[in-house]
Amino acid sequence: MTFQYGGALTALLLGVGASLPPTLAAADPAPSFQELLRQAPSAPRLQESQATLGQAEGLLRQSRAHLNPNVSVSVENFGGKGPYAGSQGAETTTSVEQTIELGGKRNARIAVGQAGLDAARSRAAQTQANFAFDLAQAYVEAEAAEARLQLAKDALALAIDDARVADALVQSGKEADLRSVQARSAVEAARASVDEAQAGRTGAFAKLTAMVDSPVPFTAISTSLLVHGDMDEPIPSADPLESPGYLVAVAERNEIARRVKVEQTRSSPDVTVSLGYRRLAADDANALVGGVSVPFPIFDRNRGNISAVQSELTAADQRVNIARLDAQADIQSATGRLTAAVTRVKSARDSERTAEEAYRLTRVGYEAGKLPLSEVLNARRTLTDAHNQSLKARQDRLTAEAELARLRGVAPFGEQS
Repeated sequence: MTFQYGGALTALLLGVGASLPPTLAAADPAPSFQELLRQAPSAPRLQESQATLGQAEGLLRQSRAHLNPNVSVSVENFGGKGPYAGSQGAETTTSVEQTIELGGKRNARIAVGQAGLDAARSRAAQTQANFAFDLAQAYVEAEAAEARLQLAKDALALAIDDARVADALVQSGKEADLRSVQARSAVEAARASVDEAQAGRTGAFAKLTAMVDSPVPFTAISTSLLVHGDMDEPIPSADPLESPGYLVAVAERNEIARRVKVEQTRSSPDVTVSLGYRRLAADDANALVGGVSVPFPIFDRNRGNISAVQSELTAADQRVNIARLDAQADIQSATGRLTAAVTRVKSARDSERTAEEAYRLTRVGYEAGKLPLSEVLNARRTLTDAHNQSLKARQDRLTAEAELARLRGVAPFGEQS
């Protein structure tokens, strides 16, 4: 009996769908990651972000509105006794009152509305970057779960083949019955790994489907992302001052700064001007009436609100500093993780090839009666671990790359059009 194994993981990732059962191979595949990201605006998280942006736009429109005038009608000197009986002596006044905002209140209010819209846009951009990162993780995890399932099936096939060889050697008297029992135990362990991998795959695809709110559950991957983990690409640089988290902190700080001006303008009194028309029934005459009213700011100069929002601005300044420092640390950490992950991928590929060759030679030695079954079991376990470590290295590399893209505020794995 001879054995050949050509299971390089990269080949598996490129053609993993070909070895799935017919029901899965013909199932609904997820679009490519790039296409899924282009369709992302329909995802619930991004819909919520757009609704919040619409709220800010509405508040800005409202901030531009002028105060409404008041129209009043009053009737005096009617329904009394003597000369005021009936309506012969009634005085009817129709007037319009308009409050005029002073001290730059409207301009300050508009500035807050515009700053609020800018902050909402920054938060929407941050949400988009976070969503792209989470989607990349979910996509890679779904594909990795599919690959892990195939690796588990391959490992089960090898375990069954090893058990068949062990049974043949036991029947020929070259091995003790214990070897056959050990081989069958390894088969059962491999079957359990397949079941575990199947459960993980189901959960991973369910999460990917839920993220984009797809009406049809995804059950396969159409275009591999994991092969991107083998690519040699320069690690991009990132500017902490362009990080979405920092830009959100700056935008929110600017909004609070505009609110300081609003509170300061509220200490200025407004003027209310009125102009009206009065009908004097007793004299059969008409007259104009007018007036001006101004509040006298003795007790309330809005000092408490001004002090409160100034303290809030001081806190916002510190949040900007914190966001800058966090962005610097996160970028350095993500860059380091990506650098290490690229190295691990190369090392894992070498270990994978070594493990494949070691398993092949061990099987040859076992079939020739020169090595015990325990060596085959150990070599196969090492091979399975090497395949899984290689898969994990690719997955970690893609996660680190997506994290760095999130901190840069761009879509991972290349700019999306």
